Amino acid sequence: MDHFPTNWGRPRNDAYDAYNTYPLHHRPSAAPGHDKFADAVQRTQQPIVTGTSVLAIQYKDGIMMAADNLASYGSLARFKSIQRLHAVGTNTVLGASGDMSDFQYIQTLLDELVTDEFTHQDAHSLGPAEVHEYLARVMYSRRSKFDPLWNALLVGGFKDGKRFLAYVDLLGVTYSAPSLATGYGAHIAIPLLREVVDGRQDTLTEEDARKLLHDCMRVLFYRDARSLDKYQLAKVTESGVEISDSIKIETAWNFAEGIRGYGAQTQ
Repeated sequence: MDHFPTNWGRPRNDAYDAYNTYPLHHRPSAAPGHDKFADAVQRTQQPIVTGTSVLAIQYKDGIMMAADNLASYGSLARFKSIQRLHAVGTNTVLGASGDMSDFQYIQTLLDELVTDEFTHQDAHSLGPAEVHEYLARVMYSRRSKFDPLWNALLVGGFKDGKRFLAYVDLLGVTYSAPSLATGYGAHIAIPLLREVVDGRQDTLTEEDARKLLHDCMRVLFYRDARSLDKYQLAKVTESGVEISDSIKIETAWNFAEGIRGYGAQTQ
C-alpha cells in the first residue's frame, strides 16, 4: 500500500511523484527517527523577536556603547525591558542587534567560555580581541544556523591600556573603527558619530561621549520605528565594565504641528 498522501487517488508513476516535482528515490522519508530537515540549510529564516541599532565609540578613557531596551515581535513593540548589552569577563562588552534568540545562544557560549578560562587558574583572561576573534569563527562556522541578514555584534573592551572596538556579522565581515553602529544606526547615526569621534578619540571626554550617544539615540527614536525611548549605556575602562540602568530620552513632538498634512492641517 502506498502511504504517501500525494499519490492517493492518482495513477502511480514509477519515476516521479504525483506532482512530478522530484524523483521518488529523492522523496523525503517519513520513517520513524528520520529528520527530513536534517540535511537542509537551517537558519532563522523569519526572525521573530528582534532588536535594532547598537552604537559604540572610543573615547580617551575607554569604550562606550549604547542600545535601547526594545525587542520587537515583528512589527509590534512587544518587549520593552530587554538588555542587549552583555558583559563578557571583566574587560569586554558585547552589543547585539538582530534576532534575540540567537543573541541568547551566543551569550550562553561566551559565558561557558569565560567559565572554562577561569577554571584554568593561570592568571590569564580573555580580552576583547580574543572574544571578537572567537565570535568571528563561531558565527561564520555556524552561519547556516543563524540569519545572516539580521545578526550583527559589536565587541568593545579595554585591556593592557589599549582600547578595542570591532564589528562582526554572519557574512564574514569583521572590521574595527573608532565609531561603529548596527541596524538603522549604520545609516542614521554613523555620520553623527564620525563627525565627533573619528580622529578625536584620544581627547574625547566621557561627558562628551555620553552626550553624543544620548543625542544619537534620540535621533534614532525619532526616525526608527523599531526603537524605544529607553536605552542603556555600557562603559569599559581600565577599572572594568559598567552597564547603566535604563536611561529615558526626553522628546518633543510639537514640531509636527507645523508639518503640512499632519492632523487637521492640510495647507
